[in-house]
Amino acid sequence: MEVFLGDCFDYIKRQEDNSIDCVVTDPPYFLDCLGEDWNMRSSNSHIKSLPMGMKFSKEQGKSFESFINKLSKELYRILKPGGFFLSFSSPRLYHNMVKGIENVGFEIRDQIVWHYHISQVKASRQDHVIDNDKKMTKLEKFLLKEKIKNYRTPMLKANHESICVAMKPIEGRFIDNFNKWGTGMIRVQDKILTNVLYHEKPSRAEKKNNNHPTVKPLALMKELISTFCPEEGTILDPFLGSGTTMMAAWCLNRICKGSEKNNDYIDIIKMRMKNTDVSFI
Repeated sequence: MEVFLGDCFDYIKRQEDNSIDCVVTDPPYFLDCLGEDWNMRSSNSHIKSLPMGMKFSKEQGKSFESFINKLSKELYRILKPGGFFLSFSSPRLYHNMVKGIENVGFEIRDQIVWHYHISQVKASRQDHVIDNDKKMTKLEKFLLKEKIKNYRTPMLKANHESICVAMKPIEGRFIDNFNKWGTGMIRVQDKILTNVLYHEKPSRAEKKNNNHPTVKPLALMKELISTFCPEEGTILDPFLGSGTTMMAAWCLNRICKGSEKNNDYIDIIKMRMKNTDVSFI
């Protein structure tokens, strides 16, 4: 196990061609900042309460797609033929992510929906906007409030995240590629993984001493890794966050390496992996 304290691109450039079996990651979603210095800002770039009235900017999607495209080029080089690239995304930016991945040569094999029930309602009333309107009379405000009492801003209650299942093209037949590289096929035990996975978000107990805003359930990460990464294979996570991918890999006897440049999250990784053999570089 290896954790690089710094930028993911600097770390990926250290990896040899065709050396990684699988990439599993939860990249920045570019919902509240647009630059590549996302992890150095005071706010986290993952899903956050969106601006009132959903003030979307097309530049968000463009910046996200450009960033993923740049990342995918580097990952394509280091993945073995048939190696899977699993990447989480917010539903509304999923198409940007897929284009960024596909345009460098990856095959988009499927989409997995991570479904959960517990989430915050982001749609909001507009009573306060009406109250602050200085052009309307009290009667007009009252009538307008009555008119929109059953309406909210266009933000649906989130109950899923999308996971892109991409694969570096295989060499020859599936069996030839697997025999040479050990990749390109999914591992099946009792059942074949479906493209809808049901896991609730981490409980308070699982998130104890972990202030990362988008912690993924350990059970979900284990299910993904056991299916898409060969036994004793090597996983790379360019955005380790609080280290759930690494924890899942360790539980399943896989090697995991990755990068994280937020020192607060590095401390969480050290805490969660304290009884394991992890080197920090």
